[in-house]
Amino acid sequence: MNSLIIPLNDWAAGERKFHSHAGSEFFQKFDNSEILDADVNVEIRVVKDGRNKVEADLRLMGSVTVPCDRCLDPVEIPVDTTPSETLTPGAGDVDWDLSQAIYDFICLSLPLQRKHPEGKCDPNTVRFLSHRERKNEEAASNSPFAALKGLFDSK
Repeated sequence: MNSLIIPLNDWAAGERKFHSHAGSEFFQKFDNSEILDADVNVEIRVVKDGRNKVEADLRLMGSVTVPCDRCLDPVEIPVDTTPSETLTPGAGDVDWDLSQAIYDFICLSLPLQRKHPEGKCDPNTVRFLSHRERKNEEAASNSPFAALKGLFDSK
């Protein structure tokens, strides 16, 4: 049994716990090229009431490795989130596949800027970017629009 698929048809009500792991092979199934590697432990607590409602409390802990937004070298980002999901199944037997939800919750837990701590990026890349920023600043100061810079700054 895939431990991310919860079989709801073999129990009437109560609580069950499931454990799984989301590694790089898990993310490859979703064709996510940004996740280079992953090591996320998945704990699932499922509560099924007797009135056709099922709730899952998740605990996702570990890390994923993604390209740094600054230098493109791999950077490990910690993951620690506790989302919840609710399912109201229709009539009949159902298996609840939480794979997509777990994938989404892990991706949403990542910061918008994924980069190494200051000073930890590849020094050659940082040097190149600094040189490029200086050239862009020089080009901007020679622009005919440079005189408009700061026009709307508050005084």
